Amino acid sequence: MVTEEEKRLEKRIRERFIKAFATYGLLADGDHVLVGLSGGKDSLCLLEMLGRRAKIHHPRFTVEAIHVRMAEVDYHTSTAYLERFCQELDVPLHIVTTNFPTPNSSLLTPNSSHSKPFCFLCSWQRRKQMFNLAQELGCNKIALGHHQDDLLTTALMNLFFQSRFETMPACLQMDKMPLQIIRPLCLVQEADIIRYAELRGYEKQVKLCPYEDDTQRTAMRQLLDSVITANPEARHSLWSALVREGKV
Repeated sequence: MVTEEEKRLEKRIRERFIKAFATYGLLADGDHVLVGLSGGKDSLCLLEMLGRRAKIHHPRFTVEAIHVRMAEVDYHTSTAYLERFCQELDVPLHIVTTNFPTPNSSLLTPNSSHSKPFCFLCSWQRRKQMFNLAQELGCNKIALGHHQDDLLTTALMNLFFQSRFETMPACLQMDKMPLQIIRPLCLVQEADIIRYAELRGYEKQVKLCPYEDDTQRTAMRQLLDSVITANPEARHSLWSALVREGKV
């Protein structure tokens, strides 16, 4: 039975989801959208909102989902659960397994000037699989589950580590391929998604990434949480600054 709290929360998330479309022009008639489905709460919420919206037929668009497994990382979601979740929404699901570069690659050599962090390589390989499948399927957009807290955290990372004040945009046109990256949850707060996932009974991932708490992003997220705890208006101030500078 759906509780009043779930109804209110679903309404708030849906309204911010729709506002993002209207504000940033994320959807149009004829769009073919591929959703990056990790199996975490954010991507499940994104797929649910997009899947429901696709049935309204305004605008008319189609949705498919991709779940990418990384062979070397003990981090995964129940495939059976994702298949059931997608079936309930009438969304086709594609499951792809990929690998890191070979151990001899300079990308993985610690002493090489060209070596990259494992998290970068994992993300890069997952994106590569999404881009490849999107083009195979004829999709013109890839939807990712980044919420407002993710965008604010990225802004702090760029400010403190890159001397730049910018974040992940709500809509990004790729330069080398006919694809747009869209982030329909960009106006939704993570706290709402966490509670909605609990009320909806989303299954948690079987195993979380062993490296997910050992990053600069984790430190910046803790900083953001501390600032917002001390001053709840800081969230709105930081977001307004990004909007004013045209960075979202």
